[in-house]
Amino acid sequence: MKRVVVLGGAESGVGSAILAKVKGFDVFLSDMGKIADKYLDMLNKWEIPFEQGGHTEEKILNADEIVKSPGIPCNAPLIVKCEDKGIPVVSEIEFAGRFDPAKKICITGSNGKTTTTSLIYYLLQQAGLNVGLAGNIGKSYAYQVATENFDIYVLELSSFQLDNVYDFKADIAILTNITPDHLDRYDHKMENYIKSKFRITRNMSEDDCFIFCSDDEITINHLDKIILKAKMLPFSQKKEVAQGAFLSEDKMVVRVGEQECDMYLKELALGGKHNVYNSMAAAIAGKVMDIDNETIRRSLSTFQAVEHRLEKVLSIGDVLYINDSKATNIDAAWYALECQTRPVVWIVGGKVKGNDYSTLEDLVKQKVKAIVCLGVDNTKIHAAYESIVGKENIVDTLSAEEAVKASAAFASAGDVVLLSPCCASFDLFKSFEDRGTQFKQAVRNL
Repeated sequence: MKRVVVLGGAESGVGSAILAKVKGFDVFLSDMGKIADKYLDMLNKWEIPFEQGGHTEEKILNADEIVKSPGIPCNAPLIVKCEDKGIPVVSEIEFAGRFDPAKKICITGSNGKTTTTSLIYYLLQQAGLNVGLAGNIGKSYAYQVATENFDIYVLELSSFQLDNVYDFKADIAILTNITPDHLDRYDHKMENYIKSKFRITRNMSEDDCFIFCSDDEITINHLDKIILKAKMLPFSQKKEVAQGAFLSEDKMVVRVGEQECDMYLKELALGGKHNVYNSMAAAIAGKVMDIDNETIRRSLSTFQAVEHRLEKVLSIGDVLYINDSKATNIDAAWYALECQTRPVVWIVGGKVKGNDYSTLEDLVKQKVKAIVCLGVDNTKIHAAYESIVGKENIVDTLSAEEAVKASAAFASAGDVVLLSPCCASFDLFKSFEDRGTQFKQAVRNL
């Protein structure tokens, strides 16, 4: 019997272990840290042997295959040992894809992937299709392959989830954009990160479609270096394209094959330039899936924003509080600031991932009246923006509650308080979700 060892005992790992059990493998799960109660309950229910609080190498190095959770770096000592012994190391996506006959629409990108994924999922649901949502969002893909039966999956895939895919194939692949992010995991080499993102196009054939932003220079430069068999469907806000999506005055126009769909920009549920890109990508995917124009228009005009992504929380005394905790890099914060039309009190900071804050200087000059730092070390933020907003308009805080109170003190009627941290959350919070949830609670407590 094939022995599958799963490393990591959270959503991805436990889902993979359950799928391995369902498929009749000898399965063992190992986690370096403590496994959360809800995952312990699942492992016990499915009678899967496991260990936590450390790895026992004899129980791992006898595997026929390792399924690695995305949070574990490829150069972790145990992973290197497994590879040196010739044990294949794969991701949950690779493992689950083997047992999944469904059509797969896969989305990656530095920014916009959660919104685009959620838009496409909503659109396909509105069209009455039997569709699942997984990957970097919702329940584990492997767990759903083990326990559900969908005709189509919409999968949000991070670069970490793509790093160990080999035979997995998307039927429709979408790359929203590429900007510097997570470079600490890629030897601080942008080229390595770009190649990781482009793994989404592996194994695609002439029958498949690759949807991408032709306004994104990094994407276009890399496309010129590789051979892709898939049908190319670009989207652009700068020029007309023969196939794909583009802007024509105040409309978005989508062309796929002989079919065309258009829609007024003012009818889109999501505002801001970045969301026009996300809506374009979703609409192209809808046309590839042969969904009628009426359903596409209705879906794109009624979609509700994703939690922690430019989520309007409350308006208090005509000050609007917005939770954009998912903005964990410079580019995401750029989009958040760019689409604001009111003066901004900006909550920023956290665990830095090599941010170049100078790229936001112009936007800070135009939009930001005060800055509230929410992080353990805010020296780089002060260095970048103190001279722009003034020393008296920038403060340091160490909790969501403190940050919200400080922001409320800076804000006047007609302003926006924007949590868009452009940093990871792990210095003060468990995750970006935890940060966003605590922010929302603090706003409601005002």
